[in-house]
Amino acid sequence: MSQRVLVDESSDSSLLDAAGARTLHVGRDRPIRISSGHRILHHDGKCSQPHGHNYEISVSVTGELTEEGWIVDKGDVTGVIDEWDHRFLVEDGDPLVEAFEASGDADALVVLDHPPTAEVMAVVLEQRMLERFPDTVSDVSVEVAETNELCAGF
Repeated sequence: MSQRVLVDESSDSSLLDAAGARTLHVGRDRPIRISSGHRILHHDGKCSQPHGHNYEISVSVTGELTEEGWIVDKGDVTGVIDEWDHRFLVEDGDPLVEAFEASGDADALVVLDHPPTAEVMAVVLEQRMLERFPDTVSDVSVEVAETNELCAGF
């Protein structure tokens, strides 16, 4: 036998309107994994060499519930992250940009305005999500783990 939960119809606001700001966690217990390459162009250590990581990314999205009953669709979150899967991230001005273009692999490159550190990656992903998500979203926080020892986020 099914159970039906009725909302007081005399209320001025719907259940979703009254819910207030909520937070959706994507990848909190099982991070989203992508494989990407990068290099830190002006670094004096081995990170200046092209190399890659299996990044683990988790996202928290805060906002009002939509009529669909969610803050955002999980697919919208993973869609932004997936744009960097199996890509190479570089800073604008890196000579690798020309090399990728000359080899016909420009579509495998993500060019950022800043060095592609885990810290910058988290900020850029947050910005991209805020730009694409509905106005009902008030905050996005991203954590990017480059290794088991290095995780950046807000």
